[in-house]
Amino acid sequence: MGIIVEIPSALKQFVNNQDQVEVLGNSIEDVFINLCTEYSELKQNLFDENGNIRNFINIYINDNDIRYEDGMKSVVKDGDFIKIVPSIA
Repeated sequence: MGIIVEIPSALKQFVNNQDQVEVLGNSIEDVFINLCTEYSELKQNLFDENGNIRNFINIYINDNDIRYEDGMKSVVKDGDFIKIVPSIA
């Protein structure tokens, strides 16, 4: 079993209209690299031109905001649940 990533409706079109995808990785960074490798069109919507997660994207591991953990270096394990939450202006 891998890491379950919840895909927001605005990005589902880039992951074959799936609500969730299962991805492998040991950190948030690994998971997002693997996610964007499998679904390449997703990358431009998640990352800016410098390779950083876009400012309006919030990421949660099991309901914990990664900004209060170790950011993209936050460790994940099989069965963890990641939410991608775009900010609403």
